[in-house]
Amino acid sequence: MHTLWFCLLTLMIIVYAILDGFDFGAGISLLIVAHTQQERRMVLRTIGPFWDGNEVWLIAGGGVLFFAFPKLYAASFGGLYLPLMMVLWLLILRGIAIEFRNHVNSLVWFPFWDAVFAGASALLAVLFGAAVGNVIRGVPLTNSEAITLPLWTDFGVRGSVGIFDWFTLAVGVASFLALAMHGALWVSLKTEGELSTRAARFANRIWWLVLASAVVVGALVPFVQPHVAERFNQVPWGFAFPALALLGLCGAKLWSRAPGNLKAFLSSSLYVGFMLASAAFGLYPYVFPSNVDPALGLTIYNSATSAYGLRLGLMWFIPGMVLVAAYFTFVYSHFRGKVAIDGEGY
Repeated sequence: MHTLWFCLLTLMIIVYAILDGFDFGAGISLLIVAHTQQERRMVLRTIGPFWDGNEVWLIAGGGVLFFAFPKLYAASFGGLYLPLMMVLWLLILRGIAIEFRNHVNSLVWFPFWDAVFAGASALLAVLFGAAVGNVIRGVPLTNSEAITLPLWTDFGVRGSVGIFDWFTLAVGVASFLALAMHGALWVSLKTEGELSTRAARFANRIWWLVLASAVVVGALVPFVQPHVAERFNQVPWGFAFPALALLGLCGAKLWSRAPGNLKAFLSSSLYVGFMLASAAFGLYPYVFPSNVDPALGLTIYNSATSAYGLRLGLMWFIPGMVLVAAYFTFVYSHFRGKVAIDGEGY
């Protein structure tokens, strides 16, 4: 039951990263691939029906933390309070930028909110990547499990650490690049003409940086968190996860040469999903390691609620997720195809 809930939590994070990830990526690429106000409106229209609904998966992940792993919820939300507030404000700014952009017809108003949307999207990609980096690296957990991390200390990865150090920033940059490619492929998929071609070209060019960042982070992880290397050595079939991520990355490069290719976007989704699955597999059974003493780390066992609570939660979780899946199936089916500039909105 503990492993099942660990897998469900990982699934929530992966689905959120893929779906809201293309929102962030569309924002990152907005000022690069869209050269006119009409094209920028088109980019916003590609995510218009989806961006707020995609955040349901973030709420669902928080809900899983709350009732399945309450000690992890308390440690992470307490220790990472400052960056979580930053994430909240950036999410608010993205929503405001999307909704306010077209309320005033001004040469200053449009570029301002476009810059806010692009900047908030870029910072969110980095912050969420840094959050994954913090989980991989570990935090200075004590017996009381009460931690409060500053934004940075000495930029080291041992002892008293902060949210940002050389490793978490490296993961943040890798996240930024991966989601920029992911979002550009989504924009290319949902648009036509020069905008679609430009977005595909941008994704194709940034691919090399995505590959380089993945190699760098992959090489750093065993040094920063030795448990990951031990886990893959003990369970060799786990190498299938990074192999599938690499396969997805190669597919994104191959099919991004043609604008609007669904296979390119699906390949990018495969890369994002299996990179996170690789991290989860490598950390198992830890959910929040300690970088001071491995024995003090939070695992799926010492951070979970009672077995009865896990069973009861599953009874409510399954029908809830069926409803969410039905909703998303309807929305993505209803708004499939290319976006058009005709009509109102965005």
